[in-house]
Order: sequence, then structure tokens, then C-alpha cells
Amino acid sequence: MTWSLGHLPPREPELLDALFLSAGRSLHLANAFETKCRWIVRCINLIEAHDAADPMATFEDIIAALPKDEMLGPTLRQLVVHMSVSAEPADILRRAREARNFIAHEGAGVGDISAVRDKHILVHAARLRTAVSDLATGDNIVSAWGYHLDEWREPLPWDLINAYPKMIDDWVFGHFGDLLDRDPAPGE
Repeated sequence: MTWSLGHLPPREPELLDALFLSAGRSLHLANAFETKCRWIVRCINLIEAHDAADPMATFEDIIAALPKDEMLGPTLRQLVVHMSVSAEPADILRRAREARNFIAHEGAGVGDISAVRDKHILVHAARLRTAVSDLATGDNIVSAWGYHLDEWREPLPWDLINAYPKMIDDWVFGHFGDLLDRDPAPGE
């Protein structure tokens, strides 16, 4: 294993740029998903701590008694319990966590950029697209919960909720055009 950038230019610079743009946007979404999950758990913990606190406790005392932030897995487990999530949404959130991990750890990992071929880049981009789809589905659930906490008097924006997965796909992968939708030609 040698340097990440060397004296040889990338074999597929335009395709790599497209992949790296998608990977960066995916990472932004993954980070936002994790932040929203933590924020909702903090709100739940704050409400519970307030309800359980000594009536003479100060706000600072209540804040100091809050549990520390957890990694995404434990945070999602808390959300599933606190939100009384059934099996299907719990599975969606599990897949979103796995997608977040793939995006964070492997999203841009295509190997040596001076040697990687177009087929490998497109196959990797398709894997990334699947992960982003799983993340967007879980993020849609968590975003609706967050919206309900922020705008509890307002109805959920169903037009946005229904359009969200496609909006995410278009934003993250739209610059690929139809390259990711094509079946590879025989021999590719």
C-alpha cells in the first residue's frame, strides 16, 4: 500500500469526481441523520429528567443530570423504545444505521484512484446509492419526529415526506445522469 495520491493521474477523473461528490453529499446526510437522532433523544431525556426532578431543582441541575450522548446504535435503540416503534420502522432505522456506517467508512473507498476502472466506480456508486436510499428512508422517519417536536401544532408535511427519498437521490446522484440506472453491457 502506498500513498493515496501519487505521480500517476486518475484513470477516470470525471467519474471519480462524480463519485466523490456523491460520497461527500452522502456523508453530510449521514451526519445530519445522526445529529437529529441525538437531538430527539436529548429532548426525550430532558422531558423525563424534568418530570423526575426534585421540584426545587434548577434547570442547570436537570441539565447536569442528563445522560451523556451515545453512539448512533444505542441512540437509535433509545428512540425505538421511547417512540414505541413497531418492528418495521425499527428495521428501517437499523438499516439506516448500517447505511450511515457504510457511508462514513466506505462511501468514497474505491481503491487506488490511478488504477480504478469505470465499471468498479459505477458498481461502488450503485452500492453507495443503496446505502443512501436506506439512510433516506430512516432519516425520513426521524425527521418527521423532529418536525413534530419543533412544530407540534402543525400537521406533518406529507408532500415533503412523500417526495423526500427521490429528492435525496436526485441531490446525491443526479449528476450521474442515467449511468447508475443502466445494466452493464455483456463483458463489462
